[in-house]
Amino acid sequence: MARVCPFYHAYENYMTHAFPHDELKPLTKSFTDSLSELGNLKLQHLPQDYNGSALTLIESLSSLVIMGNNTEFERALTWLSENLTFNVDARINLFECNIRVLGGLISAHILATDSTNRLVQGYYNNQLLNLAEDLGRRFLPAFHTPTGLPYAWINLKYGVMENETTETSTSGCGSLILEMGALSRLTGDPRYESAALRALRKLWSMRSSLNLLGTTLDVITGEWIEYSSGIGAGVDSFYEYLCKAYILFGKEDYWRMFHSAYLAVQKYFRYGPWYHEADMRTGKPTYWQLTSLQAFWPGLQVLVGDIGAANSTHREFFYVWQKFGVLPERYLLDHQMLHPTEKYYPLRPELAESTFYLYQATKDPWYIQVGESIVNSLNSYTKVEGGFASVRDVTTMQLEDHQHSFFLAETCKYLYLLFDDSFLVDRNYIFTTEGHPLPVFSSWHERLPETYIPTNWTYAKSEQQTRRASAMSLQVCPAIALRSGHGVQQIESACHIPDSRGDHRCFSDEECGVDSSACRRRSCSMAGYCGLWV
Repeated sequence: MARVCPFYHAYENYMTHAFPHDELKPLTKSFTDSLSELGNLKLQHLPQDYNGSALTLIESLSSLVIMGNNTEFERALTWLSENLTFNVDARINLFECNIRVLGGLISAHILATDSTNRLVQGYYNNQLLNLAEDLGRRFLPAFHTPTGLPYAWINLKYGVMENETTETSTSGCGSLILEMGALSRLTGDPRYESAALRALRKLWSMRSSLNLLGTTLDVITGEWIEYSSGIGAGVDSFYEYLCKAYILFGKEDYWRMFHSAYLAVQKYFRYGPWYHEADMRTGKPTYWQLTSLQAFWPGLQVLVGDIGAANSTHREFFYVWQKFGVLPERYLLDHQMLHPTEKYYPLRPELAESTFYLYQATKDPWYIQVGESIVNSLNSYTKVEGGFASVRDVTTMQLEDHQHSFFLAETCKYLYLLFDDSFLVDRNYIFTTEGHPLPVFSSWHERLPETYIPTNWTYAKSEQQTRRASAMSLQVCPAIALRSGHGVQQIESACHIPDSRGDHRCFSDEECGVDSSACRRRSCSMAGYCGLWV
C-alpha cells in the first residue's frame, strides 16, 4: 500500500528541475529560492552566487530514511556536507528556518548515526550536526531582547537588522524548544535550549487569567498585539511543542503548562467537534471559522489519549475535505461557506498527520480509507507532469505553480507511515511540527522516559515498583486504573474539566464539565445534577 505515496514523483521532479534551489515550481518546471521568502517576504541583498539552500532536499532527508532509500539519503548527505553554507546575507524567518532547516539537519544527523539504519558506512563525521550548530549560533542574536522573546526575522550573516519589526507570533517564539533543545543535547552547548526555554517561559507568563494566549505580540515590550486566538495559525505549534517537549525531555514544567493550556482550549474554544477563536481576556468567541492548520489538533489529542474528541473533530475535517475534494485554507462555520479570499490548498499535511495518529491509536481500518481518499485527491487534482501543484481555488481546482517543501517533509511522510509503519517498530519517536522524527532518549530526560505509542511498551521504574506504562499514562484520557502491589491507582485524565460546583449541582449544561473517565461532556439532569446522562 505504501507505494501509492506521492513522494517520489514530487522528489524526482524537484531534483530534476529545481535542485539545488529551494522549492519546485511544478507547472513551469522551474524553481524558487524561498528560504528567505518564508512569510511572503523576499530575500534582501541577494548574492550573485547564491544558488539556494536546497531546502526541499533538507526537508526530504528523514522521508528518504523512513522509506528505506539509503542510497539517495547518503547522496544528499554528501552534497549538503560539501556545498551548504549559512554565511549568506539573507533575512530569514526564525520560526520557519528553525522547523524546516535546523530540524531537518538535526533529525537527519540522528538517523545517520543510528546503527540500526545501516547508513553512511565509514564516512559520516557529524557534518550535518556541524551545519546545524552553525545555524543555531546564527539564531542566538534574535533572542537578545529585553523580554528574551526572539525577533521573528534575522539576517543569517549580520544578525538583527536596524529597524527590524518587533512583532512576532505565539508560534514564532513558543515553538523553538524541540529543535534548539535537541541541538543543546547533541552538542553539549546549553545556550540553544536556554534561549528557547527562556522565551517559552516568558510567553507562558503573559497568559491571561483564563490560561489563554493571544496570537501576536511585541518582543521588546512584551505586550500583546492581537488578543484573539484559537488553535490555528499563529498559535498551533505552541500547544504542540509543550506536549512534545514533555515527551522528549521529561520536564514536568512542560506538562504543567500544556495541561493548563489544553483545559483552557477545551473550555473556551471548543464548540461540539469544532474549535472557534476567542478573546484571551474574556473567553468570548471572536471568529467562527475552520482553518486547515487546525487539522493537526486531533493528532495532538491522540498523544494525550483524548481519542474520542480527536475522532469527532477529525471526522468533521474529513467531511469538509470530501465536500471540496481537498481542505480549503479557511471555512466560515457560522455561514457554512468558504472564506472569499482564502480558498486555496497548498498541499498541507495536517489532515494526513491526524489520520496517521488516529490509525496508530485505534487500528480502525476506516482511517486507511481516509488516507486512500487523500492520496486519490492529490493524484486527481494536484498531480502534474512536473510534480504536485498547490490549489489556488478549491471551487475550480485552478492550480498554483508551487510545490512546498513541507509536502515532502510531512504530507508524503504521514501518508507513507499510515500505510507502512515498519520504520516505527521497536522505536520511539516524536515528530516535530515539520514532520522531522526525533528519538526519545533516556539520556535526554530528567527521569526514565516512558514510550507514548500504545503498541510500543516499556517499563517505567520507581523506587517501589516497576510497572508497564505509556509515556502519557499519568495524564491520559480516558482515565485508567493501574494495578500495583498496593492496589488500584486511578489516574485523572488530561481532558478532565471539573463541574462548576463542587457538589455537582447545576441549572444548565454550561455548568457541567468533561468526565474524567470517559472524556465525554457531562450534562445537567432534570434533577439538577451534572453527570453522564443518556
